[in-house]
Amino acid sequence: MDNTIYLQLEDGSCYTGKAFGATLTEDVIAEVVFTTAMTGYVETLTDPSYYGQMVLQTFPLIGNYGVNLLDAESEKIHLSAYLTKEYCDTPSNFRSQMDLHTLLKRNRIPGICGIDTRALTRKIREQGVMNGRLTALPPSTDSSRELSRWKCCDSVAQVTCTAPYLVDNSAWRRHVVLWNFGAKQNIIRRLYSLGCKITVVPSSYSAQQILALKPDGIMLSNGPGDPTDNPEIIRQLSLLCETKIPLFGICLGHQLLALANGARTEKLKFGHRGANQPVKAVETGRIYMTSQNHGYSVVSDSLPEDASLAFINLNDNTCEGIRYNRFPGLSVQFHPEACSGPKDTEYLFQEFMEMMERRI
Repeated sequence: MDNTIYLQLEDGSCYTGKAFGATLTEDVIAEVVFTTAMTGYVETLTDPSYYGQMVLQTFPLIGNYGVNLLDAESEKIHLSAYLTKEYCDTPSNFRSQMDLHTLLKRNRIPGICGIDTRALTRKIREQGVMNGRLTALPPSTDSSRELSRWKCCDSVAQVTCTAPYLVDNSAWRRHVVLWNFGAKQNIIRRLYSLGCKITVVPSSYSAQQILALKPDGIMLSNGPGDPTDNPEIIRQLSLLCETKIPLFGICLGHQLLALANGARTEKLKFGHRGANQPVKAVETGRIYMTSQNHGYSVVSDSLPEDASLAFINLNDNTCEGIRYNRFPGLSVQFHPEACSGPKDTEYLFQEFMEMMERRI
């Protein structure tokens, strides 16, 4: 049986590889991005922030330690397709429950292996992220024209929870509302470990509904897509800023909080995705290694006067964190919940706890 499949990019280029994971029954179109993480592929696959994207692993061999669903960041895979140089079909690890092929097949996600991932990564770095098509038939040059017009819509609505739910904690000290724009499970785990009970609410919740829960603090989660595609969330968030309830934003939550306070965002050429992104704390000059997954950033010179730049990315000097002075607020572009590592910035959760304690 011939399992040859093709990855076509909007610039007309085409990469030929072998299929694995779910059988490709129809063409898949999505934005092609790369991540530099060497490990943590289960966390990558189940990160809701990858919704609407094909993810390319720059590390050449993926799957060698198998799959353990305890590592998952959500209940299913959210990305559209998975691109690797080579995948391991005979994993070796005492925690492994299945191989990568089985995980993808169960989630109906196609994969392609055997392509030149180094060349593809170089193309994206030089030309920027672009849309691609995964197809079982050799594509024609003319068929690439429609790819540039494709856009993923309603991303947050596709990955948020459908109803609010409580993560109770018998030893709770603070009540946090987690506004779910595509939240990773480790955000909940970190808050729980610090003595929080967490009420997780859908992205459609209003400021009034959130305030009715009487939170000590509000966590704004990560999530997919262009932050400016969420005008109603931004409007509701601006109302919450007036309440003086401590706010902590991560990734998309960071961008939405900035937009709610008059800042601007922009799309990066190829984004920051991986577990080895260096950031510097502006106040102390200390450098941290961070896990990141985003294609947009807050424009540093657009920050309001009552906010200050807290962290910068050392690769391109983009904004990586903001502190707000008009209300107790902190947001970061990276992932301090550190799953799958590094754990350098987990201390920011403790800072959020202290913000809530000062308000009490």
